[in-house]
Amino acid sequence: MKTLIYGGTIVTEGRTFQGSIVIENDVIAEINEGSDIPRGGYDTVVDATGAFVLPGVIDTHVHFRDPGLTQKADMESESRAAAYGGVTTYFDMPNTVPQTTTPEALDAKFADARRKSHVNYSFFFGATNDNIDTINALDPHRIPGVKLFMGSSTGNMLVDKEQSLRRLFGGTALPIVAHCEDTATINANMAAAKAQYGDDPDVKYHPMIRSAEACYASTAFAVRLAAEYGARLHVAHITTARELELFGNNPNITAEAVVAHLFFTDKDYSTLGTRIKCNPAIKTSADREALRRALTDGRITTIGTDHAPHLLSDKEGGCCRAASGMPMLQFSLPTMLELVDARVLTIERMVQLMSHNPATLFGVRRRGFLRQGYKADIAVVRRGEPWRVTKDTIQSKCKWSPMEGHDYAWHVELTVCNGNIVFNHGRFSADSRGEEVEFR
Repeated sequence: MKTLIYGGTIVTEGRTFQGSIVIENDVIAEINEGSDIPRGGYDTVVDATGAFVLPGVIDTHVHFRDPGLTQKADMESESRAAAYGGVTTYFDMPNTVPQTTTPEALDAKFADARRKSHVNYSFFFGATNDNIDTINALDPHRIPGVKLFMGSSTGNMLVDKEQSLRRLFGGTALPIVAHCEDTATINANMAAAKAQYGDDPDVKYHPMIRSAEACYASTAFAVRLAAEYGARLHVAHITTARELELFGNNPNITAEAVVAHLFFTDKDYSTLGTRIKCNPAIKTSADREALRRALTDGRITTIGTDHAPHLLSDKEGGCCRAASGMPMLQFSLPTMLELVDARVLTIERMVQLMSHNPATLFGVRRRGFLRQGYKADIAVVRRGEPWRVTKDTIQSKCKWSPMEGHDYAWHVELTVCNGNIVFNHGRFSADSRGEEVEFR
């Protein structure tokens, strides 16, 4: 099987140039710079003239709800949404039912993905207070790392014993991806809010309950532990300007920003309400601007989505009753391209944060770059006529998005995964299947 993509503007490794890509079976066989079209016989020819050709997005932070919560989402529906959005690889989080905190649960997820997932996949293993020995016995070439909840308890996955934290930070070479919010601060804030506003305070109080102080206290503690033990720490979904002060000096201690926190502010609660309720909470415009600046100065290393679908019925209520999380995967790349248009960052930097850095940080083998010999995971995007997000365009199983009604000028035209065209100008290849990611 031989495919040619020609005429497009290739963006990879800090360079932007006109060229062509030849794919043989599942790998990139050639990258040719210039306008000349390589001669030869091809099974498929793609004219990308006027479009940008990017490495497929690697989203290292998704919640596909599979197994156990599949009324909200599942691997088939959400990996389809990924393909529609130019995302060719995802790392799923462990707070499913059962939780991914045992080798058996991890193996079951991989088996399920082989049957269901349209794009490439891997799964974080969840830390608990008492499974550190199990973590140390895992195959480090099979998983991206360990997910640690240092707040925002999910079942028994809140690791709140300092002895257990020290065993983890001092005892694993795997990357630790941490959700950092201080539970005691949140509980005190919630009690005060309920006393003033009733049993289910309005969602506009969410960023005051899950406050900047709660985020900073927990993140600072995680950073101190990582520095003390020399651990590899990646703090998920940074939301505050103050937290950013903790990053940029130690290459083993890095930070993620998620699309929702880069796009929305607390002013949007008045129109979108609980549709943008997530943990940590979306905060002030000053925090958003600080996060945007950090995309280009080295303090933010990766961009993810924290894609977390719920049924709309789960989103009813306020700070207590409404579930936290939103589906964003399908629209992450068009949203970030809007920030490129707004000169928040360059397209080269966007590719670094969404493809190159995730691959490098987690040691992904032969993905995340447009390089000869690498897996052919590619997204072709074009700026064109505006289109509006409607319920019918949403591929996530929950069938809603906070981006409903938003007009995009950027189109994902083509998604190639392991050399297979999974999505092509609105047409989806339902029989496509991704591969298990390998780690160095």
